[in-house]
Amino acid sequence: MGVTKTDLFTEKQNELAKVAKVFAHPARVAILEYLIQANSCINGDLVQELGLAQATISQHLRELKEIGLIKGSIEGVSVNYCIDPIRWAEVQNLFQDLFSGFPKISGCC
Repeated sequence: MGVTKTDLFTEKQNELAKVAKVFAHPARVAILEYLIQANSCINGDLVQELGLAQATISQHLRELKEIGLIKGSIEGVSVNYCIDPIRWAEVQNLFQDLFSGFPKISGCC
């Protein structure tokens, strides 16, 4: 097996692939859905809501935070997480650009 050669692809293609990889886990999708509904939450809320261990939730939050989809602010001894609206719009545009490139015609190959 070879090493991924990201330099063969555009910056936009690499970014879309990185974001898609983060979306590829159902726990992270569930976290994002919860944040959309609740607007913000702390780690403990997600543990209770999703039924996953706190360490597991923290790992998924870290993945989401690393690509900038969520941000956290310290409130006492807890971190309050929310979706970063600017980054959310950027990611939405990445996927929209890809999906809108497919012509809306009937028929197949």
